[in-house]
Amino acid sequence: MASKPEIDFIEGPAPDALVITDVVVGEGAEAVPGGQVEVHYVGVDFETGEQFDASWDRGQSISFPLNGLIAGWQEGIPGMKVGGRRQLVIPPALAYGESGAGHRLSGRTLVFVIDLLDVG
Repeated sequence: MASKPEIDFIEGPAPDALVITDVVVGEGAEAVPGGQVEVHYVGVDFETGEQFDASWDRGQSISFPLNGLIAGWQEGIPGMKVGGRRQLVIPPALAYGESGAGHRLSGRTLVFVIDLLDVG
């Protein structure tokens, strides 16, 4: 993946469960639950389509253990292979909690497009 993905606006109501869509299926090593991953990602608000974060804009990928992330990433990245691009639509319960949970994205359904660069 050489460029920042564009996230198309999704029509219809926000899902109640995690929605995983492989945009590109990778052919490298597979991410495992609780494993270490290196990714590039873009995140937008499902309802408004507005971007709230993107590693691409900082010019560098990030690495972290999956078990330190929101549940939607913990459930949505395992099984993905290096070289792949996956879209996750994450309801509030698997993201930053329902409205009033204290995070600026509480109560929001989030859409991420994630490029898996490496596992380790």
